[in-house]
Amino acid sequence: MSNSVFVPGHITGFFTIEDHDITLKKGSCGAGFLLSRGVRTTISDSDELEIDVNQGDSTVIDEVLKIMEIDTDFKVTQDIQLPIGAGFGTSAASALSLTLALNEFLDLGYSTELCGQIAHMAEVNLGAGLGDVIAQTGHGLVLRVEPGAPGIGKIKSFEHDVCIAWKTFGGIETSSIIRNPRHHQVISDAGLKYLEYFEEKPSLKNFLDFSNRFSNETKLMSDEVKNLVDYFNSRPDILGSSMGMLGNTVFAFAQNEDVFKNEEVENLHIDKLNNVGIVYD
Repeated sequence: MSNSVFVPGHITGFFTIEDHDITLKKGSCGAGFLLSRGVRTTISDSDELEIDVNQGDSTVIDEVLKIMEIDTDFKVTQDIQLPIGAGFGTSAASALSLTLALNEFLDLGYSTELCGQIAHMAEVNLGAGLGDVIAQTGHGLVLRVEPGAPGIGKIKSFEHDVCIAWKTFGGIETSSIIRNPRHHQVISDAGLKYLEYFEEKPSLKNFLDFSNRFSNETKLMSDEVKNLVDYFNSRPDILGSSMGMLGNTVFAFAQNEDVFKNEEVENLHIDKLNNVGIVYD
């Protein structure tokens, strides 16, 4: 017996950091979007606990199993389809797809919200992220209205038929940013401003515009990221471009993939906005 759950990757355009003594209420507000690629977790029968991950290590899996206090034997297979540590929400997708898959496989009877809360706790405990888990329960372009885990925070989803291109120049240690007091203040001040603007007019154009302004104001962009973002934003057929938070990664939007295929940018990946969200196989 086996079952699989797919959770899409998530890229944030702008955000605030919302601290709280209670882990489930700690998180972030802001806006981002879901990709067609993400993390697929498969749970299958085994005589012992086996963990097979195609990249990275088992840190996230170990943390989830620790929180859930599960000591049953089974095999966990994870297909991580995006770069880790580069702003794609892979640790959150890993945690959420695992809790959802285990819930079905072991017939635990947990609600989707409870599974999301477990995944959120794992994310916060590891310092890997703040708002990806709740965003990954949505679809398309996702606005995080109130911070916290699923069932506590609040989101709004917006569907758009657009293509996305991305290129990563490597990772950024998320915990080094979100736990740094100076970065914390600058990010939250800029994030709150653009969050309020976006809530008034939640259009795709505003998301791209505010994301670019946010990335410039926070000075989180490396030179190589800024150069590519500026190049994309100078192209007439590209709707907008910015930095994926928090990663050394560039994203851009266009109406169709041919726009990106005509660009001579090495290692440019083309995707689509994911208007479906989580998929149970």
